[in-house]
Amino acid sequence: MTLKGKAWKFGDDVDTDLIIPARYLNTTDTEELARHCLEPVRPEWAGEVAPGDIIVAGRNFGCGSSREHAPIAIKGCGVAAVIAVSFARIFYRNAFNIGLPVVEAPEAAAAIAEGDTVEIVLEEGVVRRGEGGETFRFAPIPVFMMDLVREGGLIPWLQKEVKTER
Repeated sequence: MTLKGKAWKFGDDVDTDLIIPARYLNTTDTEELARHCLEPVRPEWAGEVAPGDIIVAGRNFGCGSSREHAPIAIKGCGVAAVIAVSFARIFYRNAFNIGLPVVEAPEAAAAIAEGDTVEIVLEEGVVRRGEGGETFRFAPIPVFMMDLVREGGLIPWLQKEVKTER
């Protein structure tokens, strides 16, 4: 699976309350959550990000509470993937559970600038910056987690598995 989009750069320790403030946790409506995604950091961002774009961040992205709303809001904005130096473990797993690929690639996260075109080849563990630009490697995503991404998350994956067993 290859993803390609414009990079949106964020710093270290972007916590789940910055991704989706607690005052919006009274809904699970993806579109509503998306409208407020990253609002405390960049109030206009949710209206500027385009489907297929890629978030690039520093250390400890998604730290804070374990709310699933955070990756849901990001995916709801149309973001194709998140590249970061590192992720909070619960955010990392929640992202895959809703079908949002996240990639730990410290060198890529440091080198990519806001607005760069980024290409990610998930199965190969490759990030490319710009057309014909630098290439960075990351540990390829395990098969099971790629299956979750392809199916759109854990629930659709389970639904398919149940149908297959019948």
